[in-house]
Amino acid sequence: MNIPTIIQLEDDGLLLEINNNKYIFPYKYLRLQCPCANCIEEMTGRKLLNVNSIPDDIFIVDYVTIGNYAYQFLWSNADLCSTTGIFTYELLEILAKNDKAVKKV
Repeated sequence: MNIPTIIQLEDDGLLLEINNNKYIFPYKYLRLQCPCANCIEEMTGRKLLNVNSIPDDIFIVDYVTIGNYAYQFLWSNADLCSTTGIFTYELLEILAKNDKAVKKV
């Protein structure tokens, strides 16, 4: 697991630098990846999140660092995931490397 060295809230998404590579995670895309128990059924991994419930113009208002392994984001619509969704550095790196929705800059 690589620890992000830069985190910035940009107009078009969250900018992270991971292992000397910079990535932009579009806000709505990132919100849809929330791994919390309200969005993903814990036992089966089935998605519970209603995609249509997420506004197109959602963005991150602020964030906190959780220990030395994750971020928790405060979303502009102040939904429940603002208090439950924790994005590990490992998850963010996997998304950056494997999902074309994340843009390498």
